[in-house]
Amino acid sequence: MPFVLPAPGFDYDALEPYIDARTMEIHYTKHFSAYLDNFNAAIKGTDLEDKSLSEIFSRVSQYPDAVRNNGGGYYNHLLFWQILTPSGKETMDIDLTDKIVKYFGTVENLIDEFSALAAGHFGSGWIWLIKKNNGELVITASPNQDNPLMDTVPIKGTPILCLDVWEHAYYLKYQNNRKAYIEAFWNLVNWNEVAVLFKNQHKI
Repeated sequence: MPFVLPAPGFDYDALEPYIDARTMEIHYTKHFSAYLDNFNAAIKGTDLEDKSLSEIFSRVSQYPDAVRNNGGGYYNHLLFWQILTPSGKETMDIDLTDKIVKYFGTVENLIDEFSALAAGHFGSGWIWLIKKNNGELVITASPNQDNPLMDTVPIKGTPILCLDVWEHAYYLKYQNNRKAYIEAFWNLVNWNEVAVLFKNQHKI
C-alpha cells in the first residue's frame, strides 16, 4: 500500500488528563486506521498510487469523494498527532512568536480567536492555523475532512496547527462540552513542532 499507519509517538494514556486513553485508542486504531484503509482502497489501481498527498489534494475536486474524504482524514490526523505532545512545549520559537504578534497582536489573541472559531464551528470539521504563500498567518476552518491544501477550500495555505472538532475526538470525556475540550487542547500543543512546520514548508 502506498500510505501507511505510523506509530503515534506516545502511549494512548500519555495525554491524560486532557485526552483520555480510551478516546485516543479508539481515535487512532479505529477512525484514523479506517481513513487510511479506505484511502488506499480508493486509489488502488489508479495513477494516484504514485502521487504525493500534496499532488492529490491540489486536484482533489477531480477525484471521487472517497479520495477526498479518506485522504483528508488520513492527512489531517497525521498532522494532529504531530503537533500533540504529553508535556506541552510552551517555549515558542522567536520567529514564530514575531509572526503571530504581527498578525494577531499577541499569542493569547491567536489562542482566543482559534478557540472561538473551534467552539462556534457547526458540525464536524477542523480548525487550522495556516501559512499562506505570502507568509501571512491565517486561522480558518474546514468541514468534514477537508483541509487547506485542497482545491475545494476558499482559503488555501500550509497547515502548521490544527484541531479536530469531530465529536469522536472528545465525546467520551467531554460529551457535548466542546469548549472544555478546546481549552484542554492548548495544554498539549507542541509549539516546537509548530515552529518547524512554520519554518519548513513540509512535503507530503
